[in-house]
Amino acid sequence: MKPADTDLPSTNGPERAHPAEDGEEAMPLPADPKIIFLGGMFLILFLAALYAAAEIVWPLVFAFMLSLLLNPLLRFLTRLHIPRVLCALLLVATIMALVVGLGTAISGPAANWAAKLPDGLPRLFQRLRFLEAPFATVQHFWQQIEDFAGWSRGADSSTSSALLTKLFTGTRSFASGFFTTLLFLFFLLVAGDIFLQRLVEIMPRFSSKRQVVDIAKQIESDISAYLMTITAMNAAVGIATATVMWLTGVGDPILWGTIAFFLNFVQILGPLLGALLFLLAGALAADSLWLTFLPAALYLAIHLVEGETITPMLLARRFTLNPVLVIVSLVFWFWMWGIPGAILSVPMLAIAKIVCDRVRPLAAFGHFLEG
Repeated sequence: MKPADTDLPSTNGPERAHPAEDGEEAMPLPADPKIIFLGGMFLILFLAALYAAAEIVWPLVFAFMLSLLLNPLLRFLTRLHIPRVLCALLLVATIMALVVGLGTAISGPAANWAAKLPDGLPRLFQRLRFLEAPFATVQHFWQQIEDFAGWSRGADSSTSSALLTKLFTGTRSFASGFFTTLLFLFFLLVAGDIFLQRLVEIMPRFSSKRQVVDIAKQIESDISAYLMTITAMNAAVGIATATVMWLTGVGDPILWGTIAFFLNFVQILGPLLGALLFLLAGALAADSLWLTFLPAALYLAIHLVEGETITPMLLARRFTLNPVLVIVSLVFWFWMWGIPGAILSVPMLAIAKIVCDRVRPLAAFGHFLEG
């Protein structure tokens, strides 16, 4: 009996080719154990190198993604007979000005909310006394994990101090990585298509040259569309969240809108962290229990409308990624590179699918990545 998925039209009469041959023609898989072993070893060593050189690699990958987003605008500016170096400098300076401006605008309100935090946590726990038993169970379970792993070395104050130190170190590392990203971005924009040209030149056959150009164009088109769509939708989420925070009396809408905008770049983990932050903000600003939950509930409603309806509808034509692999990619790259890895996980997975779909030996892996 022949499987249903092998019913393909034949050009040589009523007989069809052997199903296995059809499968091999459509999606060839490596059969040589040596190739599989060497490929697996190369992948492991490559990932180990990415982990060891994270401080250099993730800014470079981030700069590459930003260059894909900015290349159409760069081409538009060069058509106006503006020198390419000046265009690249203008775009990088604009990004830096936006980030510095937002940081300046939210630094004061963020410091005020951080000063309220010691009083906010007891107030939040007081209002959530009906959850005291589940909290105690979770706390006991976490204490057992700390004892087993040898983490509990001091009092709660030392733990909190270590957590704040780690958070400050991570923020400082991300800030230094951001400036490295801007440096890489400037030179990538100035270089333009020089790497693509060199890669095309070393390809031995015309079909290979055409394939490289096709892959490069598809990556730029799809990833640019993805990044533009995600950025626009995250801006809409930020504006909606700022409006909600203003209407519910929490205050500082620019701060909360900016937080919602950046957290939405990190799928799943970002909205969960945002919900916790808005729950804490509600506890600090509200006088009643239902007003405590209102900001977080409205934020989750905004995220559900955007993340489960509008954004998937806009991206459905270009991206059909396996949702399980999206989660695995998110967790893996968050473990590898932290927050930058979580932000870059979906674009990198999409690039991997585009390459696999157009390189014949990797077609099966591309099909596996498809949603």
